[in-house]
Amino acid sequence: MGKRIICFWCAFFVIFILIASCAKISSPSGGPKDKEPPVIIKSEPANGQTNFRDKKITITFNEFVALDKINEKFMVSPPLAKKPQISVRGKSVVIEYEEDLKDSTTYTFYFQDAIRDLNESNPIGNYQFVISTGDVVDSLSVTGNVLSAYSLDPPENTLVMLYRNHSDTAVVKSLPDYITRATKTGYFRIDNLREGTYRLYALADADNSKNFNLPDEEIAFMDSLIAVSAEKNYMPYVPDTTKRKTIKKQITDTIVIQGEHKLILFKPGKKAHYLTGSTRDPQYKLVYTLSLPPDTFNVSFSIPGAGKDSYFLEKSREGDTIRVWITDSTIYSETQLTTLLTFPFTDSLGNITTKQDSIMLRYLVPRTGRSRPKPVPFKINSNLLTGSLKPTQDIVFSALRPFRDPDTSKIRLYEIRDKEKISIPYRFEKESRNSCRLFLRADLLQKKDYIFTADSAAFGNLYGEQSDSTGVRFNIRNDDTFSKLGLNVSNFEGSRIIQLLDDQDKILRETKMDKDGTTEFSLLDKGTYRLRVIYDLNGDGKWTTGDFFTGKQPEPVSFYPREISIPENYWITQDWDIGQKNVKKVKKMPGINTGR
Repeated sequence: MGKRIICFWCAFFVIFILIASCAKISSPSGGPKDKEPPVIIKSEPANGQTNFRDKKITITFNEFVALDKINEKFMVSPPLAKKPQISVRGKSVVIEYEEDLKDSTTYTFYFQDAIRDLNESNPIGNYQFVISTGDVVDSLSVTGNVLSAYSLDPPENTLVMLYRNHSDTAVVKSLPDYITRATKTGYFRIDNLREGTYRLYALADADNSKNFNLPDEEIAFMDSLIAVSAEKNYMPYVPDTTKRKTIKKQITDTIVIQGEHKLILFKPGKKAHYLTGSTRDPQYKLVYTLSLPPDTFNVSFSIPGAGKDSYFLEKSREGDTIRVWITDSTIYSETQLTTLLTFPFTDSLGNITTKQDSIMLRYLVPRTGRSRPKPVPFKINSNLLTGSLKPTQDIVFSALRPFRDPDTSKIRLYEIRDKEKISIPYRFEKESRNSCRLFLRADLLQKKDYIFTADSAAFGNLYGEQSDSTGVRFNIRNDDTFSKLGLNVSNFEGSRIIQLLDDQDKILRETKMDKDGTTEFSLLDKGTYRLRVIYDLNGDGKWTTGDFFTGKQPEPVSFYPREISIPENYWITQDWDIGQKNVKKVKKMPGINTGR
């Protein structure tokens, strides 16, 4: 009897668990994630239609779609005077426009990757829709690359344009005959072209006018006409009858595709003299910037009603930036301050005159709480904090506000000798153009250890702020801890500037050469370096940009073909053939092939 009861309850619990398991509610898995882009099932008209005259195009997909950044990505070639309206209606994308299309012309509607499926946002890559108002669809093409002039990196958001009109003013006044946008790698391809000769341009279009009509717009141009013919870049038309395949992204996607033409994009240099800006922050610092160095023209400043001893001026090395430090608190405490600045100015006829402007600058002192604000310490930066200096390196102190004379009674410099501190003489020297920098001068030796100490208020600025106490131990590194890079530079006649860069292309040093030969960079730390050469065609010792209206290209540059990894205490010599200009193929190759 007991066994029957036990079996009964066991069976009951088993049945209960089975029923509970069957009643459990769970969300459906939904199946595998959709990774396929939308597929075109029809279009009105057909892609590649000839003799087309309507003003509406409808492209229908196998699923609902959405548009991503359509205003940025969509483009028509040749461009229309008014941009078409693009809309989504269910599973269709509709293109509508008002103006009449040109006769016997092939039009390409570029969507890039703007068309995506609604659910997973899978894009159709580089989608183009083509129609022709004539009997044939033009099928020639032009390819190339756009590079920034100084860095040789691909610029962002650059238009590439073709003109049948060979006049230099066409890019200024007229819409292009064909247009496309360069990819993120700088590569471009303009398709569906008619045979002929063209002017080729690239433009960083700041006002969306598709014209080079602003002084700060970047432009690139070919020195000669380009010929588009059936013998080059023929592109057969492929209709949208097959399903597009999703291509898995591979490492090779990062390789820049090389086109036929190379366009070097540059920002033209300023030609007119004018005031570009004025600021007041903090309340006692005024900054004025000029478009160009004033050269021999007069630049002067005054504050009406204020004596000249209540402020002082500092000018940048080129003279195109003027800093004014007001030292009289009764003046800089004013919320509104009227100043007079005299500077060179180019009038509408192109004549350079001297102009005086009355410039009002405002500054609102930030509100503070009811409690009395604590004194702000005078913050100082110094390269002593690195703990180690190169033999030829200056000891520099810098701050955001002008230094007063340091109180040398509170400052000591010691040399450590056998655990003893020996006081050594020093002096401070102000930088002539920047009152916010001080140099400490002393006879310091390699392989020696030093201690620098400064008590509270040893340093201060002109506005009453005092420094905190500080102390730092440092040394002067010995030559045998550094490396040297030698270069044998060849295959170019003329002046050149060789620049040593870090692995992010920041300039570390540069040297000038008048002809082929050898040069070197010494006292180098262990690290990875790059090299750039500027072909200094005009011999002025600096890189010079181009001028579209005189047909002058920017001075070319090139990069050493790989990074150079330098160990500690190593002497490396590299050969560098600089015969090819505007080349950048920097490979990360950690090895070194010559040296000692």
